[in-house]
Order: sequence, then structure tokens, then C-alpha cells
Amino acid sequence: MNISVLSEAFPLLLLLIGLSFTVLIDPYLKKNNRRVMLIVIALCFVLIVQNLWEYALSIGPARPRYRTVLAICGYSIRPVFLILFLYIVQPGKKHWYCWALAGVNAAVNCTALFSGVCFTITEDNHYISGPLGDAALYVSAILMVYLFIQSIRNYRESKKLEKWIPLIVTAMIVVSVALDFRLHSEVDQSISFLTYAIVAGSVFYYIWLHLQFVREHERDLMASQRIQIMMTQIQPHFLFNALNTIRALYAKDPPLADQTLENFSVYLRQNLDSLSHTDLIPIAKELEHTRLYAEIEMLRFPNVRMEYQIEDGYFEIPPLTIQPLVENAIRHGVRSRKEGRVTVSVAREGGMHRITIEDNGVGFDPGQEQLSDESHIGIRNVKNRVEQMCGGTMILKSEIGKGTSVTLLIPEVAGNGKKEGRK
Repeated sequence: MNISVLSEAFPLLLLLIGLSFTVLIDPYLKKNNRRVMLIVIALCFVLIVQNLWEYALSIGPARPRYRTVLAICGYSIRPVFLILFLYIVQPGKKHWYCWALAGVNAAVNCTALFSGVCFTITEDNHYISGPLGDAALYVSAILMVYLFIQSIRNYRESKKLEKWIPLIVTAMIVVSVALDFRLHSEVDQSISFLTYAIVAGSVFYYIWLHLQFVREHERDLMASQRIQIMMTQIQPHFLFNALNTIRALYAKDPPLADQTLENFSVYLRQNLDSLSHTDLIPIAKELEHTRLYAEIEMLRFPNVRMEYQIEDGYFEIPPLTIQPLVENAIRHGVRSRKEGRVTVSVAREGGMHRITIEDNGVGFDPGQEQLSDESHIGIRNVKNRVEQMCGGTMILKSEIGKGTSVTLLIPEVAGNGKKEGRK
């Protein structure tokens, strides 16, 4: 085997060795996914050796029996890669019908050992295709279409770019097969284009698996944040004070007590709904939730007044975005003021949706305060969720004795997906 042949295989072998090591030490891969990836890598090694060995036999002394066995091996394992990729796209399924197709393909190719119905390697070292010579191609095409359909079906609702990785790998394989057919007689190469595509596809699928873990971790983190937000919003003292306020109202103003009780129940239900809500919601819904909370608090603190200046009401934001900031303004800013005021304004400017929660409360020094303490956990959580869910930013300004202003800037692309349909 000459140096030029080894130079073709050397980069692929190095890539597979590196991928094997990475898969083995990656603590974030699930056990089943690691097993599938290691099988894929092992078959890639087998396919490279098969390509090199068959090439050597094709240009050397005629050994039709050996070359036939190698060709059977190559044609039989190629559809298996597509089945293994299916296990990555659809973990947990058995795919017995796909294995049955791969078994039929292997059986058809094995007929080359005793007949020419599939292919024949002649005594003078020529390859002759039989009536079923394209069996591996047809079986692979069926599996590829199935892989393509399942990839689209499973991830069509995902908004992340990595959903295209299975489709890109499928396209790479199709192009490589076309190149092998078109350039087979023109290019003298020991390793087929399809082998290159399969090795590259294996790397792509490993990256895809790792990105899936990252997304799962993000979802778990956001779920944890939603629970944390709800717990900060429904503290026992708030429940106790709200119920005491409602009880006192029944002695003085029963109709107002009934209305407040209804508002309180809706407020609690919306907080609980936010635990299972992973998507953006219309800002009108968030403003309504804020209004319910503020009306309950204003009954306890008659010195507090809420103002709303809504000029832009057709975009979406993460749930529990405005209400925690209003709660923070009331609890830690204006409730001790003789005339406390909290203003919520929403407008559009410079391609952004601007939400501002401003109060005339006691304020603080942003340069010294840390957003990790209990009094600012609401601000910290809102900041993280606005950045993660819609690519927004938060601007915090405060001055001791004068008040605090929190501004959220939401890109129009991220936050106005259903604007036109609501006009």
C-alpha cells in the first residue's frame, strides 16, 4: 500500500481516534447515545479498512474471492450507519423494520459468493454488476428518506439551528453517493466520497447530541428559575396579608371583598400556570397579571398609586417579567413613601420594544448593591430570562432617595412574532 493511499486515510483515522476519546470521556452523553456513537465509530474504522483493502486488491494481483468478501462487507454495513443515526434522532425505538431491510440487503449481497445475481468479481479482477447490484443503494435510499422524514417530524417545531444537523448529514450522504457514481471512473481514490461523508456525519451527530444536552440543561435551568420566581412571588407573608385584607374587606365592603378574592385566585392560578409555560406570552397577559397583583397590594398600601402608559401592546415576553419588577418596586421602594408611585410604560423605539418600570421609592446605589441578595432576586431572575428567551437586555438605574428605573429592551424580531395577527 503506497504513501498516497495512506495519506488519504490518515486524517480520517486521526479524526475518528479523537472522536472516540471525546465520546468516552464526555460526562454529558447518555449511556445509550454513547453506545450508539461508539458503534458508529467502530464501523467507520471497519469501512475505512475495507475501502483501503479493496482498493489494494483492485490494483494488485487478482484475488476475486477476497475482493468479493470485502465488497459484501462494504455494501452490507453502509445502510447500518443510517439505522444508527435513526437511534440518535429517535432514541428509545427499536427500528426492527429497518434492521429487516438491512438484513435483506446483506443476504442479497452474500449471493455474490455463489452466483452473479448481485455482483461478480471476475478472474481478471473486473467488477460486474448483476440484476440486484443496486440493492444496497435502494435500501440506503429508503432508510435515508425515512431518516429525513423522522428528523423533520421530531424537530420541526424547534427554533434552534441545530435541528438542521440531521438534514445536513442526509444531504452530505446523497451528494457523496452522486459523486461516487459520477467520478468513479475518472478519479483514482482509495476511499470513497461516501466514506468521507459518513465519518463527517458521525462528527456532526456527536455535536448534535452534545447540543441536545445543552438545550435540556437550559430547559431544566429555566424550569428551576420559574419555580424560584413563583416562590418569590407567592411568599407566605403575601398570602397571609392578602387573605387578611380580604377578610377585613368583608366587614366593610363585601362587593370589593368578592372582587379582590376573585383577583387573588386568578393571580395564584396564573403564577401556577407559569411553571409549565416555556414559551413567550402576549404582553397584554403579563400586564393583566401585574394589574391583579398591584390592585391587591394597593388595598394594603393606600399610599401607593399605579400608572400605566401603554403605547405598544402587540409583542411577546417571558411570563412573570413585569410583575416581579412591580412587586420589587412596591415592597422595597414606594410602600414607605407618603405618596408612592410606580409607573409601567411600554413603547417602541429604534427597532426595540421598551418596557420601563419606574418608581419614586427609596432607591439604592447600583454600584454597591448586588443582584444576588434576597431583595433583588426578582430583578436578577427577570434579567436572566429576558436574555435567554428573547435576546433582550436590562438597564437598571437607581438613586438613593429618588427612586429606581428598570428598562427592558426586547428586539422586535424576538418579541413581535404574532403582532400583525392581533390588530
